[in-house]
Amino acid sequence: MTNSIIIQKDDLRSCQVIALLQAHLDDMYATSPAESVHALDVNKLRQPDILFWTAWQQQQLLGCIALKLHHAEDIVNQYGEIKSMRTTAAARRQGVASALLQHLQQQAESLGLSKLCLETGAMDFFAPARSLYQKFGFRECPPFADYQLDPNSVFMEKITAG
Repeated sequence: MTNSIIIQKDDLRSCQVIALLQAHLDDMYATSPAESVHALDVNKLRQPDILFWTAWQQQQLLGCIALKLHHAEDIVNQYGEIKSMRTTAAARRQGVASALLQHLQQQAESLGLSKLCLETGAMDFFAPARSLYQKFGFRECPPFADYQLDPNSVFMEKITAG
């Protein structure tokens, strides 16, 4: 399936994209206590410090991923945070998530980011996501940015070539 995937920057206006993001939020609230849900809604994903991409095969949405830019005064310490990583049910275990993550990593490197960080859930529901991130070289780390220690969260990072 990954051969015919087109990954493109997205303006978050498509009904398919909005529905996928709503399903993502619904799962997050069904799986985690509200205070431990850090997923962003469509309006928060439309902020200027967030880049958003979708993966398509023909006119069928396969998934999405976002990169939130964290600016530090020291340009060497600019980093990105992975947000809204989601594939459709039909696209799971087809290489779509890997393709999206590779694309995001390439974009992060081209922006000169020093590292990529993420927060994901600690529950079994999130085990496939944690496994994917580990496969791509992400390792557990302390909370970053405004996150606090939370037994429902796992924080991960990967130093980039930036």
